[in-house]
Amino acid sequence: MKGIVLHGGHGTRLRPLTHTGPKQLIPVANKPISQYVLEDLKNSGIEEVAIVVGHIQPEEVKNRYGDGSELGLDITYIEQEEPKGIAQAVELCEDFVGDERFVVYLGDNLLKHGVGRLADGFENSDSEALVFLNEVENPEQFGVAKFDEDGNLEKLVEKPDDPPSNYALTGIYFFTSKIFEMIDQLETSWRGELEITDAIQMLLENDYHVDYEFVEGWWKDTGTPEDVLAANRLILDDDFEHELEGEIEDESQVQGRVAIGNDSKVEAGAKIRGPAVIGENCLVKGDVYIGPYSSIGNRTKIRRGEIENSILMQGCQVEVDERIVNSLIGPNSKINSKKSKPSGRKFVLGKSSELEL
Repeated sequence: MKGIVLHGGHGTRLRPLTHTGPKQLIPVANKPISQYVLEDLKNSGIEEVAIVVGHIQPEEVKNRYGDGSELGLDITYIEQEEPKGIAQAVELCEDFVGDERFVVYLGDNLLKHGVGRLADGFENSDSEALVFLNEVENPEQFGVAKFDEDGNLEKLVEKPDDPPSNYALTGIYFFTSKIFEMIDQLETSWRGELEITDAIQMLLENDYHVDYEFVEGWWKDTGTPEDVLAANRLILDDDFEHELEGEIEDESQVQGRVAIGNDSKVEAGAKIRGPAVIGENCLVKGDVYIGPYSSIGNRTKIRRGEIENSILMQGCQVEVDERIVNSLIGPNSKINSKKSKPSGRKFVLGKSSELEL
């Protein structure tokens, strides 16, 4: 089985961060979101992967993952010049896939338990497709599954006003090469895209077997700053270990599960309360407080201030007399303040921003 990771899209809801890089490279717990996807595929026994890159800094993706050997993968890059839908991105991969079964995995999706059990099941099935469904509170914002009286998948409805169920399509699909015949027959939707839900619906209408599975644990689509921060909390709760590799002058000030990378220094008087992760070559001065669900990227210096439930990407500098909360701070940004303020601050800052309060 082969894998396709979709790494394109406009990322409009994550601007200004996506003005300078793909949304899938935004870090969660100090690791790019799409790296979790690639590691999931590797752990599921899928080693040949095509990454479909878009028009926003595709070279950053290639520089990050190279040929895939560091992750134990064989990566091929396929360019999608314009974001014309998931189905169009899949169509570009027809030569890469050949006659093999394959999984399509949106690069900004995260799963607690991964896709391993689905890959094994689909590999040994007679299905032409398998969709992965998750129960949601707002199904009108998703493609939604409709079932018949026997519980079989009957129809897929895109963003319905009156949803037939609460089960939404996630960004993970398993296919055989039969899907390419359906895509060839698609017409462009009102969004100017080739819709993968329409292609799957054509499989159903032509009496091909389309199976489904429900998500176990959590699934997160990281399309907004709030979603990214929520994913950061989920990963910090689940997937990292207490590991202190840097220099900590007073370990009694480090509470809970905290990871601190090589060549980082935490001065006496600083307080770090986990779950939290601090990267390599960071400096945390003595008056700083870093609260739960914070991820601090490599080479970041925090000289004054309080950070909580926030992501600071690599190379940031913070020197403030206030608290930064619920924030997503792009790489190499600087935040300084001269006057003390009593209330917390919330930011979404793009790459290399400078802010003086």
